[in-house]
Amino acid sequence: MSNKLNDKFALITGAGSGIGQSTALKLAEQGAHIVIVDLNVEAANTTKTLITEVGGKASTYQCDIANNAQVKDVIGAILKKHAIDILINNAGIAHVGNLENTTEEDLDRVYNVNVKGAYNMMSSIISSMKERKSGVIVNIASIAASVGIEDRFAYSMSKGAILTMTYSVARDYIDHGIRCNCISPARVHTPFVDNFIEKNYPDNQAEVFDKLSKSQPIGRMGTVNEMASLISFLCSDEAAFITGSNIPIDGGFVTLNN
Repeated sequence: MSNKLNDKFALITGAGSGIGQSTALKLAEQGAHIVIVDLNVEAANTTKTLITEVGGKASTYQCDIANNAQVKDVIGAILKKHAIDILINNAGIAHVGNLENTTEEDLDRVYNVNVKGAYNMMSSIISSMKERKSGVIVNIASIAASVGIEDRFAYSMSKGAILTMTYSVARDYIDHGIRCNCISPARVHTPFVDNFIEKNYPDNQAEVFDKLSKSQPIGRMGTVNEMASLISFLCSDEAAFITGSNIPIDGGFVTLNN
């Protein structure tokens, strides 16, 4: 274990699996105490166990990040115990559909989790960071925030909001010692991808996986560890000169896929 983030408290939403879990493990390896906020408490506890088994420190809190009152209560309880040095807004949901087949309920669900959830977390923690004149926020956006992706109307809307919220927070709080950045992944190999393929393409899973992998110019999907490595760098003092940035991690998708 390194000490790059020694004694830092890092709150990660949606750390029960995928990018969030890998990021939690990566930051714990660097000495951070991980605060896991997840709706799925069983998944959160699994991540906590993985962290403690390698000598790391972690705590878990069950919370629906789309519920403002619930977020305020949970964050209030956390802040009574210790400050939050790092906030990683990772939790989010996907949706497949264009404008015509995205219902109002679909739009509201994606907005409430992806956009309002990030707002709820940042707005509940920002005052504490201001008081200490220190803090790092990393938001998980997407290439869908910057380029048109077929059948991703609601999802693209939400990630575009994440991108511009990142810019706004970075600008408004730069004089308070708070850095805010986002990363924009292309397709990443997570359990969500495997479950999506199994559910929708049960008869040709390998073919679909290969097709999705090759949609990135580099010829494969990203890994959760690659996402976690970039996030951990942005959280560290090595990235002290980086704020208000959207960093693509996409295997060349945005610039080379044309």
